[in-house]
Amino acid sequence: MGFNPKRIKEIISIEYYMDQEKVIDIIETLKRTYPDSKVSLDFRNPYELLVATILSAQTTDKAVNKVTPELFQKYPNIESLAKASPEDVAEIIRTLGFYRSKAKNLVKMAQRVVEKYNGQIPRTMEDLTSLAGVGRKTANVVLGNAFGIPDSGITVDTHVKRITKRLGWTTNDKPEKIEQDLMKIIPVKYWVQFTPLIIDHGRAICKARKPLCEKCPIEKDCPSSTLRQI
Repeated sequence: MGFNPKRIKEIISIEYYMDQEKVIDIIETLKRTYPDSKVSLDFRNPYELLVATILSAQTTDKAVNKVTPELFQKYPNIESLAKASPEDVAEIIRTLGFYRSKAKNLVKMAQRVVEKYNGQIPRTMEDLTSLAGVGRKTANVVLGNAFGIPDSGITVDTHVKRITKRLGWTTNDKPEKIEQDLMKIIPVKYWVQFTPLIIDHGRAICKARKPLCEKCPIEKDCPSSTLRQI
């Protein structure tokens, strides 16, 4: 039987949703399945990760990784980017979606970091989201992966949204509400690693159009499996 997302709400029980032990078991299984899972953007420091994550909006990480070497060669730090012209930045990242607006945001972001934070990338959600082009998703990526701050939140991208709904961990559609649902049932120690694990699983197995449930290591715990009648 094919995957039917409209039935998910009908088959998810409160007991399943609130079973944190099952949630932990699923995450541990994914950790064993994808032992090298990590954020797929290339970076060497918080500045580079912040820039790369801003660029990754509505663009693949692979495409971002192709343009950032040249970008970071010309603008190796936040101070040099703050002095750049948006037009010059746009020329380097022109292969990315919305490259003109992203170039403007990068320069504005850099200028604010230099002027308000003495050239240091902020380490709080409030300060990061005050920067141009930075929302909760970007801030969570930077806080967790650049600074090792695990308790800021959980990054919700399209893979996380799709797979956690299939697992029955949320029935919401808005990233902010999905994040709140996940934070209630996922222990803090998993918050940083959770999103890369789900992204790897989404790319390899739990695909958007046709999930490969017969190959899924967590199929037995998924209420949306296509291998059982629902």
